[in-house]
Amino acid sequence: MVTGVNGTNGASNGNGNGIPHVNGDGPLVHRMKAHRKQSSPMAPDFMVSAPGKVIVFGEHSVVYGKLPPRLLLLPPFPCDHIFTLRLSKSKRTVSLRFTDIDLVHTWNIDELPWSTFQQPSKKKSYFSLVTELDPDLVAALEPHVDVSPDSPEDIRRVHRNGAFAFLYLFLSLGSPSFPGCLYTLRSTIPIGAGLGSSASIAVCVSAALLIQLRTLSGPHPDQPPEEARLQIERINRWAFVYEMCIHGNPSGVDNTVATQGKAVVFQRLDYAKPPAVKPLWDFPELPLLLVDTRQPKSTAHEVAKVGGLRNTHPKLVGSILDAMDKVASSAADLITDEEFDEEEEESLRKVGELMTINHGLLVSLGVSHPRLERVRELVDHEGIGWTKLTGAGGGGCSITLLRPDVPRPKLAKLEERLEKENYAKFETTLGGDGVGVLWPAILKNGTEEDEEGGMEIDLEKFLNAEGTEGVEKLVGVHGDGGEREGWKFWRVESR
Repeated sequence: MVTGVNGTNGASNGNGNGIPHVNGDGPLVHRMKAHRKQSSPMAPDFMVSAPGKVIVFGEHSVVYGKLPPRLLLLPPFPCDHIFTLRLSKSKRTVSLRFTDIDLVHTWNIDELPWSTFQQPSKKKSYFSLVTELDPDLVAALEPHVDVSPDSPEDIRRVHRNGAFAFLYLFLSLGSPSFPGCLYTLRSTIPIGAGLGSSASIAVCVSAALLIQLRTLSGPHPDQPPEEARLQIERINRWAFVYEMCIHGNPSGVDNTVATQGKAVVFQRLDYAKPPAVKPLWDFPELPLLLVDTRQPKSTAHEVAKVGGLRNTHPKLVGSILDAMDKVASSAADLITDEEFDEEEEESLRKVGELMTINHGLLVSLGVSHPRLERVRELVDHEGIGWTKLTGAGGGGCSITLLRPDVPRPKLAKLEERLEKENYAKFETTLGGDGVGVLWPAILKNGTEEDEEGGMEIDLEKFLNAEGTEGVEKLVGVHGDGGEREGWKFWRVESR
């Protein structure tokens, strides 16, 4: 599969968890210059954003070790956004507010189990490589993570997981002298739709904490690629720790993609061995329509369905998986070819045809759904692109590679029909940027300009933004005119 990677030299890391290994790893400390108000002695508010991901080719074949198993690409939108507000020096609290899951909790910093985390044998540095959770640290956090004791069990479990993951990173990276802060999350990524929402949050939390510790250099336009990759690795290592807190034994792929952006090829032939992860740093940006069917699905159920079919018809299903392997391989070769031009319909048509073939193979495995097929029917009727399901199937999302210069009336007609039939749609770009920073939280080309030509985003505006569209309009990385001035990214590809 192709997904975001963290290798320093663009190679598979071979450390067993999809996180890169860097030799001669030494501290890089960058004192970020803060444009502060004259009346405030505190650091400025800032924002961090990280995208979700979509699987473009090879879902299900990854389970059976096909090569390459999946092609994963990530769009810059939908995204998760964290707004970090530093409190006054007298405030000795850290607060977490994840509005989309109704998680709001405050801890007294001085009452957290620092003594356990600060032990010489336990203490980690920002450049540490953590590949498993420490049982003693997990136990020390137990009294502090039951943040919603009166909520129903399903909600309580989600809140406990979120609180546990946050505190594990906070205490691993921070110290008892860490300043009081409020971390507020707003998400535009559908939860449970296979779009990597937890990994996006993991990247945001990791980046926010590392920025506050002043352990990252950049991002800035003239940053050398190797230095940028090192910063991406820093963020990705701790995002992986967050994912371990949530999922136990994650592949490391989703957090890698959300951190670095662009695309990666992911291959896992043996679950007892490390996955092979190859980054595609020069992956082109492709126009995409992402549609959420709003049909609940179970990845485990769909995987089991394919497994049962394979047991009954091993040769037939094996040939289908082999064909999916060839489709994914062909797509990776096509997209990375020097003659590929993302602005020409001929190049997009070839990719689109492979998407259509891949979808047909997935349908033959029985993992589509009437609501997914309805999206294909509507798109094909208007002739605006090529559509396939993404992820495990059985519901979830579809993706459509758009033809260039699609007439706006056709898109409007499709959008009207999708809305009428209770679909959620997002126009985005495959192969966009990964983690981004807005420091300080001021958009230079905001819609509400002050006398200095910028719009300051405060917590009230962030919380009051209505829904996905409101959040993206206020703080989105990409506006109608392209990238919003103020957002910066660690970019290692040639441009």
